[in-house]
Amino acid sequence: MPFGMQQGRQRTAWTRRTLAGLAALGLLLLCTARAGADGPAERTLVFFGDSLCAGYGLADPDIQSFPALVRRRIEAGHLPWKVINAGLNGETSAGGLRRIDWVLRQHVDVLVLELGGNDGLRGTQTDVTRANLQAIIERVRSAYPAARIVLAGIRMPASMGQDYAEAFRRIYPDLAAKNGLILIPFLLEGVATVPELNQGDGIHPNARGAEIVADTVWKALTPLLN
Repeated sequence: MPFGMQQGRQRTAWTRRTLAGLAALGLLLLCTARAGADGPAERTLVFFGDSLCAGYGLADPDIQSFPALVRRRIEAGHLPWKVINAGLNGETSAGGLRRIDWVLRQHVDVLVLELGGNDGLRGTQTDVTRANLQAIIERVRSAYPAARIVLAGIRMPASMGQDYAEAFRRIYPDLAAKNGLILIPFLLEGVATVPELNQGDGIHPNARGAEIVADTVWKALTPLLN
């Protein structure tokens, strides 16, 4: 075969391969664009708290805890959210502050902050709890400025002393107002002090109580998830 003819055929083959490659690339970009239009990228919802988040005492916390029940609703609605339950039994606000940087290694779009209950039960000074929660909020904002934070309020029983209980209650609305957070005034609304909705310790919700807590949390989260 003459050399010039061989070169011509090689150029033709190269051109065809190049055009085929460009066409494949164009198809890939088109599919990617359509996928982005048809289905938004998955976002991350993190529950950061103590035994109330962790589902302490429930037969199957992975199914019955209130974060698990929220996740089930998200899945049922086919919403593009991944749910992470970072609840830890016995966690205090100080422990949460030590742990938050580890949790923030993953991306966070919405964080539900549920801490302070163990502080109150131990009689921790309310200024200390307030400062720890404020520091956690600032860490989240520093790592992910666009993240939305939902603050779950906790209340102490009058047996802790009326003055202490009131000072503790004020922590949550004050922090929400200061930082522009979404506030759940009382996470255990409708559940606390109702024996048939709590476990034997009178503190942790049973499976029925967790469903009511999930309802309360879902109302606060719904505007953020859609």
